[in-house]
Amino acid sequence: MSAAANGGIAVGPAPGLAAPRSDDTDSETRASVFAAMPDSERAALWRQRLHEAEAGLTRFLVGLGLAADLEGWFGLQSEMFADLPTGSGGSTGSAADWQRIFFRGQALMERFLVARYGEDVLAEWAAANAEVHRWVEPDRGGGAADPIRRIARQAELYGSAYEVSTDRPNGPATTASVHITHCAIWDYREKARSGDGVRLTLASPCTYCTRAMSANVRAKGYRVSYRLSEDRGGHGCRWEATTPPATPAGPSAAAPAAAPTTARES
Repeated sequence: MSAAANGGIAVGPAPGLAAPRSDDTDSETRASVFAAMPDSERAALWRQRLHEAEAGLTRFLVGLGLAADLEGWFGLQSEMFADLPTGSGGSTGSAADWQRIFFRGQALMERFLVARYGEDVLAEWAAANAEVHRWVEPDRGGGAADPIRRIARQAELYGSAYEVSTDRPNGPATTASVHITHCAIWDYREKARSGDGVRLTLASPCTYCTRAMSANVRAKGYRVSYRLSEDRGGHGCRWEATTPPATPAGPSAAAPAAAPTTARES
């Protein structure tokens, strides 16, 4: 998926850290944001992401009523959870263990949905996942920076290069963005496909990721836009969340978690 095809912005080669922005926003480099996440926190985020996706797919199938392929779904669940990681001393496994479980589960769920209902249904799955995300993702008091930092944390899980910027150094932000200059999801997908034999359904991770991230941000009550990019340094994207203006009837309300209307802005 080319940057030109998606109206993407050009970015420089990305291995390493992104340079801080030289504007008036509060800018945080990858090294100072989430690179120091302990293994236990990384593992917990992988488990949360798997929970959001699995519970979201159950919600989606409930909406199908009698048309849902429940036998196929139960069989898929048994495959997803066949070898959950366990460690010594009551540990629940490492981040690397849960990354493998999540990635396999995501690939299985994508194949399940696309094979039975077509690729367009991914937007409905993303919306169902976002409803789960709305309940399980905590409010950290950062305003628009909260959903952006969740995107950045996910980027960190894969070792992506990114930069987070907010319009307020302290207190809830009204505007926040994350610029991922090198998305390492692409690297991990290729390793999983060629080295681990994982069957991938989608040609690009952006097909689902853009729908899912947009729906998550909106489910938390913020407006969202994004751009995709691609150059010799790899694939990247830039996301922005903003607080919607208050209405005369009261505080702004969360927008519906629907799919983006274009490939670059929701």
